[in-house]
Amino acid sequence: MYNFFFFEVPEHLPFLLKGALVTIELSLISMVLGTALGFFLAIGRLSSRRLLRLPMDIFVEIMRDTPLIVQLLLIYFSLPEAGIVLSAFWAGIAGLTLNLAAYLSEVFRAAISAVDPGQKAAAISLGMSPVAVYRRVVIPQAGLAALPTLGGYFIALLKDCSLVSFISVNELLRHATIVISDTFDSMNTYIMVAIIYFVMSFVSARIIRHIEVRLAPTNRRGTISVPLTMDKEGAR
Repeated sequence: MYNFFFFEVPEHLPFLLKGALVTIELSLISMVLGTALGFFLAIGRLSSRRLLRLPMDIFVEIMRDTPLIVQLLLIYFSLPEAGIVLSAFWAGIAGLTLNLAAYLSEVFRAAISAVDPGQKAAAISLGMSPVAVYRRVVIPQAGLAALPTLGGYFIALLKDCSLVSFISVNELLRHATIVISDTFDSMNTYIMVAIIYFVMSFVSARIIRHIEVRLAPTNRRGTISVPLTMDKEGAR
């Protein structure tokens, strides 16, 4: 234990933290892209047009019913055969984003469906365009309702990023394997990795909780409502 705290941790922790920074970078980029794509998938899947809804339903089912690691391997090793070559980092981003978007589309679909239809009808009756209705009425309420679930998915994404080590992305777990190959000390190395993952997840959970509290309706000065009057800009 003495050697672990006074020799191994000071020697290997900086190298492992470099991998942790890559893990955070992967998580943040994939979360932003996955959230945006998941929202548009949800909108499409709520459409009454079958030609628009069906391809998105098929995509979501495929991404949810196959393992993430298989999707990453296909993107990194199989796409080059079709002429699409991605670096390991961006192949990891692509796989994580597409997989996350499929799950978040269900979250957003439920949140959008939960918005009171009367509010949307009232906004349309006041002259709002469909885009304005979603921007000013639906998205604020659906986003707030989906926020706790989004936070949970982000924490899960942090841990799922370990899978990109299989396509040679130098994130935290791959850095750990490099340390183990040099020291042959797997137990202590994995203990350090587990502690780093715990700290990242714990801090993320606290930040997400803080955002939830700040955005709660009781802690906001105004509430989401349909305006009684609009100018030309509001009707767009």
